[in-house]
Amino acid sequence: MKDLSVYILTCADDSFYTGVTNNVPLRVFKHNEGLDKKSYTYSRRPVVLSWASEPMETLYAIAFEKKIKGWSRKKKQALIDGEFDALVGLSKKKFKKK
Repeated sequence: MKDLSVYILTCADDSFYTGVTNNVPLRVFKHNEGLDKKSYTYSRRPVVLSWASEPMETLYAIAFEKKIKGWSRKKKQALIDGEFDALVGLSKKKFKKK
């Protein structure tokens, strides 16, 4: 099985879409082609590639995709912007200091 990359698209409505593929340029093209009317990106075209990971083993890529999908918009934007130090501080769960 081929290694996969995780990618984040910015949609025309300024929302983010996160996916996984073995061919990022082809996948972005397919999203913009709009063949599946039921897909999230169909009504939000055009989409632009905002970030993509290096290829990784399939199980890691799928797990990372699921993790990113659970992130806040600010945390996804920090990843896109390469602000890696900010990722921990942008976790959804905020604990009260005692």
